[in-house]
Amino acid sequence: MTDSGDPATGFAQRVDAMLLARAQAGDMQAFAALYACFGRACFNLALRMVGNRALAEDLVQEVFLKLFAAIRGYRGEAPFGSWLKRMTINATIDQLRNSRHYGDGDALELAASQGAPESGSAATLDAWSLLQRLPARARAVLVLHEFEGYTHAELAALFGQSESYSKSIVSRALKRLGELVQDAPKEVSCHSRT
Repeated sequence: MTDSGDPATGFAQRVDAMLLARAQAGDMQAFAALYACFGRACFNLALRMVGNRALAEDLVQEVFLKLFAAIRGYRGEAPFGSWLKRMTINATIDQLRNSRHYGDGDALELAASQGAPESGSAATLDAWSLLQRLPARARAVLVLHEFEGYTHAELAALFGQSESYSKSIVSRALKRLGELVQDAPKEVSCHSRT
């Protein structure tokens, strides 16, 4: 299940002021309600960025533990969902920085060394499987830029790099995705022409 952009789902959900006040006062039922509202959105975003379900689940737990400690400081200057989304992105980027998959080398080195997807009837070509074939850093930058709408300037600040870094990663990731699509096995027709 993914976020549809509908205001009733994802990070765009409105939070009742009383629920928020109760969570800020330490009410665990209110905090559980916030988790029920936003846990899926946090998971989907983390999963798109890291490409690993178990790691995404761990990141959601980490985000909500941080939220429990930080919610008293939430002042409402931004919508609650936007604030939580930023916490999720920051936690995910921190994880990528700390993981061995986030090296200083070429971000697409791993993807360039991989071959085409498996051939055969079981091979499917969808956006998720294509994103999975990118290294974590390239996938994260691409997801934030293309799906979450972050600008190159915002990405530069998030990753502690220059704008050209972000532009380069996005450009090479899109090029690599295009190559993967071209290399995908073509459907073979079972009907012969006479």
